[in-house]
Amino acid sequence: MLELFKVIPAFALTALLLAVVPGQGVAMVLRQSLVGGRRAAFYSVLGNASGLLVWGALSSIGLSAVFAKSHFAFSVLKYCGVAFLTILSIQTLWQLRKEFGKFDFDSAAKTKLGPAYRLGLITNLTNVKAAVFAVAFIPSFVPKTFSLGLGIFLLACVQATVSTLWYSSLIAVVDRASVYLARPTVRRALTAISALGIMVLAIGLALTSPR
Repeated sequence: MLELFKVIPAFALTALLLAVVPGQGVAMVLRQSLVGGRRAAFYSVLGNASGLLVWGALSSIGLSAVFAKSHFAFSVLKYCGVAFLTILSIQTLWQLRKEFGKFDFDSAAKTKLGPAYRLGLITNLTNVKAAVFAVAFIPSFVPKTFSLGLGIFLLACVQATVSTLWYSSLIAVVDRASVYLARPTVRRALTAISALGIMVLAIGLALTSPR
């Protein structure tokens, strides 16, 4: 267990980078905060965290046995992840031709707590970044002397905690920032930051080595 504790700070920092990069999750939280209200936004954040735990559990069950036997399988999955993230980054950059980039908050928000939670859960479960992080990034952080399956799930719990803290902080400041978020230039800037951040994640994944 001590070996796993040693990698948690570096992993938490990487998980924070993933959460901070504007994308599908950030857009959902901002929309919920601005349109649905703070309480509904927080329940959506809890749904998002639940999605991270689902990805972590699936990764720990499905990948622990595969990666333990095959470095080739890790490499295939890694480069598939790199390709997905690169394409996602390019697609995000393409959204800059729109007035609001990819951060158009005019779509309906969920105000009731149950639907708000489900929105966060579904948003995460359909998020390519979350899937790639769970199946390609997390295993590379688990120490070789530690159980891979258990390590993946415990680190997924760390990621869910970091994500919840970050998004909760974002909700707390949205009221003051709402005037700025209404500006097309700000939303297009968020889109550009998102594309660059996703590309950074793709490069980081490409540089990871098998467990």
